Amino acid sequence: MRSLRLEPTTLTELERSLPPEWPEDPWPEIRARLASNPHTLVVVDDDPTGTQTVYDVPVLLTWSWKDLRAEMAQQAPAVYVLTNTRSMPEDQARAVSWRVGRAIAAAARSSRCAYSVASRSDSTLRGHFPTEVEALAKGTGERFDAWLLIPYFGEGGRVTVGNVHYVLDGGRLLPVGQTEFARDPVFGYRSSDLRSWVEEKTEGRIRAAEVASVGIEDVRAGPDRVASRLRGLPQGCVCVVNLLTQRDLAVFVAGLLRAEAAGLRYLYRTASSFVAVRSGLPPHPTLRADALGLRRSVGGLIVVGSYVGRTTRQLDLLLRAHPAEAIEVTPDDLLPPSRRAAAVARAAAQAERAIRLGREAIVFTCRTRVQGRTPGEDLWIGRRIARGLAEIVRRMDVQPRYVLAKGGITSYEVARWGLGARRARVLGQIRPGIPVWRLGQEARAPDCPYVVFPGNVGEDETLLEVVRALQGG
Repeated sequence: MRSLRLEPTTLTELERSLPPEWPEDPWPEIRARLASNPHTLVVVDDDPTGTQTVYDVPVLLTWSWKDLRAEMAQQAPAVYVLTNTRSMPEDQARAVSWRVGRAIAAAARSSRCAYSVASRSDSTLRGHFPTEVEALAKGTGERFDAWLLIPYFGEGGRVTVGNVHYVLDGGRLLPVGQTEFARDPVFGYRSSDLRSWVEEKTEGRIRAAEVASVGIEDVRAGPDRVASRLRGLPQGCVCVVNLLTQRDLAVFVAGLLRAEAAGLRYLYRTASSFVAVRSGLPPHPTLRADALGLRRSVGGLIVVGSYVGRTTRQLDLLLRAHPAEAIEVTPDDLLPPSRRAAAVARAAAQAERAIRLGREAIVFTCRTRVQGRTPGEDLWIGRRIARGLAEIVRRMDVQPRYVLAKGGITSYEVARWGLGARRARVLGQIRPGIPVWRLGQEARAPDCPYVVFPGNVGEDETLLEVVRALQGG
């Protein structure tokens, strides 16, 4: 497999250099193979945004083996286990991932349910790799034939060709190492070639030359070629999977299922798109806001914590173009213990008044990010601020029309600690890549539509479009 030059490009230019897509529809084979070998795909997700391609599947915000057993016994095609490890230091993420692996194995034994495991993380490569994958594998006690690295997320414009991972930005595909995501203060990196990225992230323990790949040419030659490539992988290797389109992804999954039917076992490190296809969930229509059962007597609650540039632009447009109660909180409000309680109470009261009057309340962090002196301190600051946003939500004594949380860590903290949710069900997506949950009965806002809006998804106007749809639905 040749590597491409690390320059911005377009989808059209990439397609021009490649063979055509596999002409046969792989979905009948995918459905038939999953029907003949029913099992659950357990998706261990480092933040809530990984539900952005699925529908009608359960989400667990707690993960005892008994919680897992109850879901696996029903043989759901997939179940999400949210760990929030992207907000944690590496050692804590390792410990949590190991415990989740142990819980999965115990639940499978107790329910006698066959399962596969996906470690779902960011399509722009931010997260604890290889730490989480290693710990998860050790926790399950299984011996996997290979790790498959699949960061393709077609709905969000993230594709892999020539082992180079690209991010769609303003109509151009940028090599991921040239994006703002590669400059993340905790999870930053230099490499756009995923083989070199693995070497970088493993600090040379796995050399780039040792990383295998399933090329786009292999995928477009059909499922047989994919299965052959997977069967021939060196034992225990990391393998990059190249994908440009949804058809490519479905062809790859058909080949993967053939390899697994021959007894091979893989651990997936993947973005969101793979989960839907591997679970046998074909594309689903976008949700209509008027089908969500929205209450009309109160306003909605929007909580914005993500600091990526895309979120800031979306928030700026929303504040300019949509009448709402804007409630800004700063690090000086939420970090010092001496000021936190009063700031939380003040913001909660202001938001609650607006919601009771039928207006949207937008609670958002100021756009100046406070960075720690070390990656660990930076994570602590981010989690402390996200928990402060959750405390504001928890203090409010009103059930909003809906809750929209912007940013992965913010979405978890608001759902789990702000609203007390332990379980949810994914209804679908209100826009591509933007899932809506129905919170469980145990939550402080039972049955409330909960919009998980990833920080790095959508165009500048997408947040405004979603809020207007929810207001009028």
